[in-house]
Order: sequence, then structure tokens, then C-alpha cells
Amino acid sequence: MTRIGITQRCVDDDRTGERRWALDSRWWAFLTACGVVAVPLPNDAAAAVHATHELNLDGFLFTGGGDLGGDQPERDLTERTLLALAMEQDLPVLGVCRGMELIADAFGGWLRPVAGHVGTRHRITSAEGERVVNSYHDLAVDGLPAALVPTAWCGDVVEAVRHRDARVEGIMWHPEREPAPDPRDVLLVHRLFERVRR
Repeated sequence: MTRIGITQRCVDDDRTGERRWALDSRWWAFLTACGVVAVPLPNDAAAAVHATHELNLDGFLFTGGGDLGGDQPERDLTERTLLALAMEQDLPVLGVCRGMELIADAFGGWLRPVAGHVGTRHRITSAEGERVVNSYHDLAVDGLPAALVPTAWCGDVVEAVRHRDARVEGIMWHPEREPAPDPRDVLLVHRLFERVRR
């Protein structure tokens, strides 16, 4: 079975003063439907790389939550390090929402504020047609780097990308937040992670 590393958001607990790492529990139902085993990775770049090698992980999922360049610098560094490792070793990467923003930024793109995309549902268009997805982002990819190709849009907002040469993709919606796994999202995960080392 495919094993991937999944990154976590940083959460500060005011009561204890602890800096915690967290994942939406809905990820497990979605990834189980995809036939993927997810291994939560620490927001410590060296430890995450060590775990990747020791556990022979097959790729990475960069989750959403929080702004890029905000109050999660250790997460930014960890995901950038894992993306570089994935490029070196031809490992697949899926970036979700903030994860897609990080991918775009890492390849030389930039972001801009966008209105009307937080806590809503909207229609996107792709080569597969139209569908309605959830939306929780207040930033959009503005300058798309040459390495990335847009694959879905909501008006003039890029909602999905893929790398021209590597197995790296990003989507701005949250597949784990749907009431049931959408077959199109499950297919995306299957397609991206199907060529693994096992």
C-alpha cells in the first residue's frame, strides 16, 4: 500500500503554552478511500526528512491551514525542504490550499489577496468539465511560474496546478471537508501516487 507523509498545521494552546501540530481528523476517511496510508510528519525539516528515509515514504501531501509566510515558519521550512527532496527523488506531491500556495511560491510564483473565496462553495472549470467545490482561501496564485500549468479555474482565479515535468500538483479546495469522498478527488490521488517505488 502507498505510504505518504502528510504535513500538519501549527496550533498554539494558550492554556498550556504548547506549540502543537494538528491535522483535521477528516483526512483519514478521505485517504483511506484513496487506498493511501498517511504518516503525520513533524514540522521539523531534518526530522521529517529522516522519517521519510527511515519509513521509505512514497510521496507527500501538504495540507491546508494558515497563511504561507505567517506564524508557521517551521512548517514553511519543512514543506519547502520536502518539496526539494521530492524533486530530487521523483516523489509525488499533492498540495491542498495552503499546500498549493507553497508549491506556487517555491517555483517562483506569487500570491494576491482574493475576495469571496472563504467559507463558500463555487464552480470551477477544468479539462474534465465543471464541478462545485468548497473554498476556504483568501489568497490566490497571481503570477503563475513557468514550471506550473493551471488545470482548474474559478473565473480568473487559478484553482489547481500541475508541474510540467514532475509529479507535483496543487488544488485549492479541501477534499477532506466534503461529506463523502468525491470520486474525482480520489481519482486524482490515485493518479498522482500510482507510480511508487514498491
